[in-house]
Amino acid sequence: MFLLVTGILLWSVVHLFKAIAPGARQSLITRLGEGVYKGVFALLILASLALIVLGWRSSTPELVYLAPAALRHVTMLLMLIAIILFVASAIPSDIKRWLRHPQMLAVIVWSIAHLLSNGEDRSLLLFGGLGVWAVLEILFINRRDGDWLRPAPTGWM
Repeated sequence: MFLLVTGILLWSVVHLFKAIAPGARQSLITRLGEGVYKGVFALLILASLALIVLGWRSSTPELVYLAPAALRHVTMLLMLIAIILFVASAIPSDIKRWLRHPQMLAVIVWSIAHLLSNGEDRSLLLFGGLGVWAVLEILFINRRDGDWLRPAPTGWM
């Protein structure tokens, strides 16, 4: 479990860095150069993913709760919503006029969907941890960026 927790924490810290410390991020870019900064960022994210996968595979799951079978359909519906939100964050879409952070909301919905269906300790760590990261990301981005100015209509969806 140590590797799993370390991977989730590394993922969270690296992603939150831009929103929490924009000045420190900019000074690193100035000192290292943008390409080197992006390379280090990418390597740290890859390392976090490797730690998450290794931590997941090396841990023995212990059941914390047994999810009711009826929640399976709710999980599937939530996953459909999560996919729509995630895709909407990357394409021209009016969903971005209604929701400030569709990608982070997709991660939160994805996390909830998986927590409804997976009651093992490692699932709680992974899906709960990434859900908490997404909530924190939204809060810190909102604090950094201030009031939200809705984008202009795109005319699609």
